Amino acid sequence: MLGGNRIKKISNLESLDCLDILDLHDNQITKIENISHLSELRVLNLAKNGLNQVENLSGLDSLVELNLRNNQINYVRDVDTLPNLQRLYLSFNSISCFEDIICLAESTSLTDVTLDGNPIAQEPWYKQTILGHMLQLRQLDMKRITEEERRTASLLVRREEEKKRESHKQALLKEKRRLAIYNAAQQWEKQQNRVAHITGSKQDLKNCDDTSDKTCSINGSAAYAFPEENRSLDTVLNSALQGLSVIDSHFVELEGDTLYLYGAGALESLERSWSLQSSGTVSTLFFTFIDFDEIVQVLPKVKMKFPNASHLKFKETNLTMFQQFNALAQVRRLDQLTVDPQGNPVVNFSLWKYYVLFRLCHFNLQKINGTEVTANDLVMAEKLFGILAYVASSELPQFRLFSLLGESRKKQFNQFLEGKGKKSGVTAEESNDGKRIGGERADRAVLNYTTKDLQTEKSEEIKEKNKFCHAYILDLVKEASDISLKNETLQKLWPQMFIELVRDAVIEVHNENSYMKLCLQRIINQK
Repeated sequence: MLGGNRIKKISNLESLDCLDILDLHDNQITKIENISHLSELRVLNLAKNGLNQVENLSGLDSLVELNLRNNQINYVRDVDTLPNLQRLYLSFNSISCFEDIICLAESTSLTDVTLDGNPIAQEPWYKQTILGHMLQLRQLDMKRITEEERRTASLLVRREEEKKRESHKQALLKEKRRLAIYNAAQQWEKQQNRVAHITGSKQDLKNCDDTSDKTCSINGSAAYAFPEENRSLDTVLNSALQGLSVIDSHFVELEGDTLYLYGAGALESLERSWSLQSSGTVSTLFFTFIDFDEIVQVLPKVKMKFPNASHLKFKETNLTMFQQFNALAQVRRLDQLTVDPQGNPVVNFSLWKYYVLFRLCHFNLQKINGTEVTANDLVMAEKLFGILAYVASSELPQFRLFSLLGESRKKQFNQFLEGKGKKSGVTAEESNDGKRIGGERADRAVLNYTTKDLQTEKSEEIKEKNKFCHAYILDLVKEASDISLKNETLQKLWPQMFIELVRDAVIEVHNENSYMKLCLQRIINQK
């Protein structure tokens, strides 16, 4: 018994290997040390000292009771290494959260624990959490634990674990989403011949949501925005995050009625089978980090897969010229169009909205970039670009028009062409109907858009055709030249050939008997 002696350090116990009880309460000890050799010690009393951590308990294999009341302890460790510890008294310390005493949950021998007088004991979840993680306890804070309390605590802990696992799962998905979108942004920057500036693998990125106004600078230009992430996940989540793929450079997300597509690889999702319920809910498609020429190729699939889609949004899609809007005529329906200035230089042209209204007039667009379309806008669009439709439909050869419009539209388009000069007896409504082909005005239907890849293919095809035609013409010219040369040679040789033929005939006929015998012999030989 060495209590109340103002002892500041545990020492000079080397020779007491068989010590059974060590009472050092009410001293000035600030650290547990120099006792790991006391393998026979059963009771250790360090109450009312200046301890702030519990450590260095390894080796006390016989310890049954540990009294640490009335210290300043805020962290406990090594308790799970004591195989026979049954009673642990931690009352009136500074323990504030369960993670500070998590090692208690690893102990299989503890039956009696006190934590009253600590900040943790004031928490509403305190008792259920302790009991849920230490099912072998018989007493908590000197109160006996009933089976009902034990079952209730166990159930609550299981629910908390399920919630935590779900939270971890969501965090994993969120991190995977962030990485995939970030990779898509990097790949997009490389495609645009811009070098992405990366500040570090652990840098908080910014949100990819279109509602965010914050942007990160990439090579001096406004790039993409990512949300600040909370990176303080526990060890389980961190270990799982290490297994996340950093190769994926596309991401597909259906949130509410909006289908978000990030990166060119996301377009492959349109190939899969969509349930009627999922595809029916999609009314908005948001394309990001995808070249518009690649989007054009899937627009017919959008028309088939998502019959209720009426709003298209484009961000970082390389929209650079008016002609590209011609491709949007392929969709089934379009009530709203949103083209973000970021990555779409065409928005810098002041007349782009009017061209959209002109070319896609059959859709009766309601909003462009969130702004209501007015009657004045429609009038101005027609005034600015109406002549373009007339020129396109008038100057293009009729056979070319038919090839563009399709066989089923020939009759309707012929009616439209005839209607240009015949307006008598036809109402304005009938005239307008006659000008529409499958819902699209015929004079605008000729305004198409050909992607760069298709242009390249056509250019190569034209080159091959030109090469073939050139070779064919050369062959014809060479053949004609040979024929002409042979004809000239024949004209020069013919007089002499004719004389020789006549001479031979005269010689043969001169001796009539010989000639007749010769002819007879020829007849016999032929038989």
